[in-house]
Amino acid sequence: MKSRTKARSIALQVLYETDVTGHSPAIVLAQRLEETPLDVNLENFTRQIIFGVLSLVPSLDGFIAQHAPEWPLDQVAVIDRNILRIALWEFAIEGTTPIKVAINEAIELAKMFGSDSTPRFVNGVLGSLAARQNEIHQAFGPLRDDSSA
Repeated sequence: MKSRTKARSIALQVLYETDVTGHSPAIVLAQRLEETPLDVNLENFTRQIIFGVLSLVPSLDGFIAQHAPEWPLDQVAVIDRNILRIALWEFAIEGTTPIKVAINEAIELAKMFGSDSTPRFVNGVLGSLAARQNEIHQAFGPLRDDSSA
């Protein structure tokens, strides 16, 4: 597994556990890093994903819900929801990951952690979101400015 894919995988596991149990993301991350140590840069990347996503869950979910109208977000599998959140955060907020890379990484996570239908679902939703990348990026513009301060 590529190193950044491993970092995303750990972030996904932390977001999943936090979503399902309400455990502290900082504690869950520390436990995951004990099990699977990462170098400092990857650890920081993992931390950025986790806390970046968590700080914007309602906004991210709003955009995701618009592109998966046949699936109310509370009925989307927790793992699928978090894969979508990570990818959307990466290309719309974090902004240094090319959109195609974010989508491909999300599909890889979907293959590893989701059901048989997850990769196709994730690809479809993210493909729709990608078509609105500029609009989404602008909607999050003020949030990005605040987060970089």
